[in-house]
Amino acid sequence: MTKRNKQNRAFIIGLTGGIGCGKTTVTNLFQAKGIDVVDADVVAREVVVLGSSGLNALVSEFGNAILNEKRELNRPALRELVFDNSQAKQTVNQILHPLIRESMLNQLANTRSQYCILSAALLFENKLQTLVNRCLVVDITESQQLERTLSRDGGNANTIKGIMRAQVTREKRLALADDIIDNSKSLTFLTPQVDALHLKYAALASK
Repeated sequence: MTKRNKQNRAFIIGLTGGIGCGKTTVTNLFQAKGIDVVDADVVAREVVVLGSSGLNALVSEFGNAILNEKRELNRPALRELVFDNSQAKQTVNQILHPLIRESMLNQLANTRSQYCILSAALLFENKLQTLVNRCLVVDITESQQLERTLSRDGGNANTIKGIMRAQVTREKRLALADDIIDNSKSLTFLTPQVDALHLKYAALASK
């Protein structure tokens, strides 16, 4: 896809990748070039801040047990609540997904750079590729995903493997990509790839 998105005048790059692939490292390199980035993870946190309609709706549905002592969202408590409870998970998604989508669209509409980036770990899973002009996948091997995530976050290898299984496969992600960044090596290997894509996207956005 190279035409401008019909819902938005901005030229939007959808950036995604599996857990531990280095999406933040890549978006930071684009931001250093003056490119606006809308991060779905950040938006997801914004829609449930204290006093938000998103948090109020969750409390109305699940009660104060999902709040901490400051009456903010207790994320571990909410995760435990929806774990192995498909109905509760569906309810949470029904409450939050429309709010997240609306906020993302508003932020994308207010970007001012040559093109902009929508960074979303679940770009394909949540069918957000319909909002973008091109899909950029940050790719590493599955063994590197596990190794890097354990190094970054600690935790349990089985938990990380479970997250990986819940995401689309590496093969499907690569098949759906318009562009691919190989982040399997060092920053010196990564940076020239971002430089080249920046020039490419700037040219496409100017058409």
